[in-house]
Order: sequence, then C-alpha cells, then structure tokens
Amino acid sequence: MSVDTVSSIRKYVSYITSEFFEKQFNENAVIMRSTFEEAFNSLLDQYVLRDNSEVEKLRRIIVSFRPALSAVLQPCAEFDALMTMVQATLKVSWDGAHRRKNNTKMKKQGPIMPGSDESISLAFFCSVCDEEIDVPHEEKQKILNSEEEVELPQHCGQVVKIKISRTPVEKPVEEEAKDDAYEPIELLMGHIKADDIEYMKVLSVGIDIGSSTSHLIFSRLTLKREVSFFNMSNRFVMVNREIIYESPIIFTPLIDRYNIDIEAVVKFCEDEYKKAGITPEDVETGAVIVTGETAKKKNADEIVKRLSSESGKFVSAAAGVNLESLLGAMGSGIVAQSGYLQKNILHVDVGGGTSNMAIASKGQVLSTSCINVGGRLLGIDEEFKIWRIDGPTQFLMKELGMSYKIGDIILEADAKTIAREYARALIEVMRGPATSSVAKELMMAEDLNFSIPIDEVSFSGGVAEMIYGRDDGKYDDIGNYLAEEIRDQINELSLTIVEPVNKIRATVIGAGAFSLSISGSTTFHYDTIELPIDNVPVVPVHLRNELFNDEWFIEDIKRAFTTFDMVEGEDLVALYFKDYIHHEDRFKVFARAIEKALPNSIANQKPIILIFSYDFAKMLGISIRDETSIQTNLLCLDELTMEAGDWIDIGAPLKSTNAFPITVKSLVFNQNKEYSQDD
Repeated sequence: MSVDTVSSIRKYVSYITSEFFEKQFNENAVIMRSTFEEAFNSLLDQYVLRDNSEVEKLRRIIVSFRPALSAVLQPCAEFDALMTMVQATLKVSWDGAHRRKNNTKMKKQGPIMPGSDESISLAFFCSVCDEEIDVPHEEKQKILNSEEEVELPQHCGQVVKIKISRTPVEKPVEEEAKDDAYEPIELLMGHIKADDIEYMKVLSVGIDIGSSTSHLIFSRLTLKREVSFFNMSNRFVMVNREIIYESPIIFTPLIDRYNIDIEAVVKFCEDEYKKAGITPEDVETGAVIVTGETAKKKNADEIVKRLSSESGKFVSAAAGVNLESLLGAMGSGIVAQSGYLQKNILHVDVGGGTSNMAIASKGQVLSTSCINVGGRLLGIDEEFKIWRIDGPTQFLMKELGMSYKIGDIILEADAKTIAREYARALIEVMRGPATSSVAKELMMAEDLNFSIPIDEVSFSGGVAEMIYGRDDGKYDDIGNYLAEEIRDQINELSLTIVEPVNKIRATVIGAGAFSLSISGSTTFHYDTIELPIDNVPVVPVHLRNELFNDEWFIEDIKRAFTTFDMVEGEDLVALYFKDYIHHEDRFKVFARAIEKALPNSIANQKPIILIFSYDFAKMLGISIRDETSIQTNLLCLDELTMEAGDWIDIGAPLKSTNAFPITVKSLVFNQNKEYSQDD
C-alpha cells in the first residue's frame, strides 16, 4: 500500500460521509459536512509526522472517524448506519494492508561461485594400493578453484586419481512465518454491527455541594442497547452525554464552620430549575454529592437526602472520597482520553478541601485515593486577615510552628509556606505511598496503586483552573498560592501535564452522567415492590458450582448475613451473585435454596433483592415464582458489577423497558479524619 493509496482512502471516507449527509440530512448536509471535515482533518493532521508507515496512517484514519463523526452527529440509528458503511469499506483496506505486511519475501539466490557449492566433494585414490588418500582441505580447495594447472599429490610413487561426486544436501525446513497479530477494526472504531438496536434518552441532574463552591448541571443522556453475535447483552449503556444547562458557580453557603446553610442551598437549586425550565418531575436520574470538607459538616447527610428527594424521580444521595475521585476523573474526560490515547494518566481533582486522585489506564479507572489538600483550607482576605481555618490547616500550622487564629493577619510568606507544604504532600502521594508524617496525616484513603507506570498527569477542580492559567485565583483563600506551588513542583520533576476537557465542573458532570448504571433488560420483579429503593447494602454470595447443593447454598447465605452484621428478615440487603450458574437444571435448586435461606424475609414481606452479574435474572425469577412460595416481594436484576461494601439505589424501570436504573455508591458522612480546632 502506498501513501497515495492511503490518501485516496481518506478522501473516499470523506466522500461516503458527505453523500450520507446529503441523503439523510438534506437541509443540514452542508454544515454537517464542513464540521465533520474540520474535525476529521484536525485529528489526522496532528499525527502526520508521527505516523510513518502506511499501516500507521491507515490506523489513524480508522480510529479518528468515530470522534470526528461525533462532532456532528449524536449516537442514533443514522450514526450506526454510517459507522457500519465506513467500517465495511475500511475493513477491506485494513485486512489487506496487514496481509501484504505479513507476506514473507523469498530471498533471491545469486550465482554459485567456484568452491562455494558445499554439495560437491573431492576424493583422492591411489591406483596402486586402491585406497582413498587423505588430502588437507586447503589443498583440495586449491585444486578445485585454481585457474592454472596444479600438480596433484602422489602416493606409492604414482600420481593419485581424482573422484568428483555430488553429495545430496538437505534443504533446511523453513519455519512457517507467523503473521503479526493486529487489532480488529471493530475494536479500533468502537463499533460492531448489531442485529437489534434500541436507543433511549433520559434527563439527568448532577448537584455538587463542595468545600468552596456549589453548582448543578442538567444532562441529556443517550442510552443504547444492542444485541449482536459479538454482544449478547440485553443491557443499556450510555453512549452520549449532552449538557443542556449549567448553573452559575456559587460559594457554598455555610451557617458556621460546622453546618451547611440547607435552606440557601435548596433555594439556589429551586431557582436554577426554574431558569432551566425543568421541573423535578422531568428529571429521571442523577446524583447529589457532597464533597471535600463539606462532607464533614454535621448536617451533610441531611442536605443530600433532602436534595435527592426533591430533585427528581431517581436522584441518589452520594458521598465518599473514593467515589468523588472516580466521578472527578470520569467527568473531566481523562478516563475517555486515556482510552483513546492508550495511556496511563494520573488525574487529580484539586478542590477547596481535598485532592481526589485516580489512575486511569486505557479507558478504565484502576485506583483511587484522596488527601486533605485544597485551596480553601485556609481563608484569607485581600488584607491577609484570616477568616477560615479548617482542621488540616490547624494541624499543618502546628507542624510549622505557627499559631495563627481566625481574625489574625497572616504574613504572605507564611501563607505561601502553608501552600508549599500542602503541594509537597500532594506531589509525594502522586509519586508513591505517603511516607512523610505530614502526608500520612493528611491522607483520607489508602495509597494509590502504582503497579503500572504513569505516562501523564492531569488536574481538574477549581484550583486546576489556576494551574492551567485559566483563572487569576482571587477568592479570599490560598488557592492561587497552592496552584503556583503545584505547577512549580510538577515542572521541577519534569512530569508531563495534559489538560482535561472539564476542570472546575468535572465532579458535577461525573455525578450527573457517570453515576448511573443500567441493569439488563431481561429482569424479573413484582409490581408490589415500591420503587425507588434507597441505600441498600450489597452482600456478595459465592456460588461454587462444584458444590452446588441447597444445604451448602443456605449456609453460605447465612454466613454472608453474619459477615456484614445483617439480620435476615430485618435488614434490607441486595444479595449479589458474581458467579455463573453452569446448568439450567440448577435454577430449581437455586430457587428452593433461596426460599429456605430467607424464611423471615418471606414471612415479613421484606423485599428480596437478587442481583446477578450474568444475564439470567428473568429465568431465575420465573423459577423462584414457580417453585417457591415467594409470590409478591421479589426483584431480580442482572448484568451488573458490584463489590462488597457497595451501597445501591434502585429506581423504577426506565420508560417502557424492563431496565432498572442503579446508582452504585458509598455513603460516608462525618466519618473523615477529625482535627482539633480552636474556637
């Protein structure tokens, strides 16, 4: 394949896309074509010097098509149709390029020079004694290769005779050349032709009550369910997020250092709903999250519960530093970027009270952590008068030999010193486990898992706006000093920094768009169960297929309740089964074991919630209905991934489907590390 051929393929892809736009979107075809070409060319041209081979250039065309198309068209039936058309065209070129690359080239053989043919041998015989005479190899070569007459050796007084023979030489067995493995085009394009596709749009809200600021966003989420030979799942997944309204960012209203001003926060949210032209009845899903130092306030639990109950049909209350880290990384766009670039990126969301860290690798979050480092942990006005000192700063001042109190005038040098120490602690835990006494004290979660090398680092949150020079940072706190110190220390270490798409709004975008999971569509439930159900602890139960009998199964369920300090029949739990049930004839065994293991739940009409990682909730639900006395209080969901320690909210089925919205979360309020504070 030549460079000209690759250029022709690029032009042909643009031609197919243009013709498709003309046919499907006649009135908007011109502007769509222009926008697509601009995005497509931009993606390709930035790598023109990096992609040297024809295969690399073709790969770049393949991986760039979907993001370029997404610039003009949201996921829909037309989107899938065009992806399938272009994929079919590029697949031929992609497979052909690799076939040519892997073809083994036969080595050309030159002429056989005299003496180089190892199949020819010379033997010297004596005609007198009739024996073969041993002649040195060098002399043999001289006799064979000389262009002049050479005197032959003698034996028994006579010149020896020469016998020339050809010895058969076995040709070496050529190893069959193995083709280099290459990525399937379906993987590169992120698209598989499906037999059955269904789209659904839902309105979501994300509300973030942070240490420094609070805000909300409304998003239109596009969910897609597709069934194909390669994907037998019945689960909806989010394929697109469109932000349709962003509120102003306000300082989080506080009554005092211990309490959030709940009425002020509620009033703010009510006003923003009105400005957006949205009512709580319109909102189908979302999350309210309290982050950073605000999660330590005495009434943090109360504010999120009130907001979640008044903000929509299924809006979850969420908190917890690891959840914040996950949502911040997802909402910033870095997780998606790590997948597109196939990089390992350490992302840090630096807010007012905490820095939430996450390692994103090739599209997945592998590890999360959090440290008490933020721009609003020390509040100072323009005259350097202290108006706020949070617990971590009290600790840090003591370590530094400072004794400032609220109302004091702090030296600018001291304010910078505090910011420098915060930055040092953050950089320390961004590079490895906490080792210094300061970093250990400020840590709010386990250290990050650095089992993979970090390629790049990125930042979001309010302080990140200053790190990247997007904001002057005059907010009556040390945020600007902290940003400057982080930037300087990162530069000293020569770490590679990348800038995410979303910074200050990363967590609220994560709460509104990435907190939602959707169950499979083949579920089972009785209408008598009232939804939504909030704050349900997940209790894993292990299925050992080699010991699949009801006696063992009953004991393991009892053991699971005991492990999590739950009482069967009193506490509402979700029993989670990660393992696969290998034979359908075991469904009846499973059904009878559930009935025997949960007698109090059945008697008390407690909802029995069973969740499976594999797609057989409906079949098991039917077996339980047909084989047991459980006839009114059963909910079976599947195709969900959960872990011990998770809590979930379960909403009513979305629209006309049997797919249930699930929020997997943590609930941690007022349980963070406490620091002594002076009044």
